[in-house]
Amino acid sequence: MRVHNVYSDEMGETHFRDIEIEWISERLSSKFSELFRTKGMEFRRTDGDYNYDWHPAPKRQFVINLDAGVEVTVSDGESRVIGAGEVLLVEDIDGKGHRSRAVNGQARHCIFIPLD
Repeated sequence: MRVHNVYSDEMGETHFRDIEIEWISERLSSKFSELFRTKGMEFRRTDGDYNYDWHPAPKRQFVINLDAGVEVTVSDGESRVIGAGEVLLVEDIDGKGHRSRAVNGQARHCIFIPLD
């Protein structure tokens, strides 16, 4: 399973990379990853005109889009549309940060799951 990841390098530039979630166990006709330690979760709704300028992530966290996508741009210039059902791990808590905006004017519901 692929997770999009935004991270900062030692110079403060932000980049994308893909993280492959490894399956470590199997039971009940399902595969499971390691157990990630979290600090809770929160639901978020953003309006369809959402357009947030450069900002670092407030904390390391998973963002899981439920019903719409978000376009994320990192400081090296790469942009990705993270669609509904996709997972993003933001780790750019320092450095130049990233931009995010709504896709196709759609409101978006997502879940934030802080890791630290």
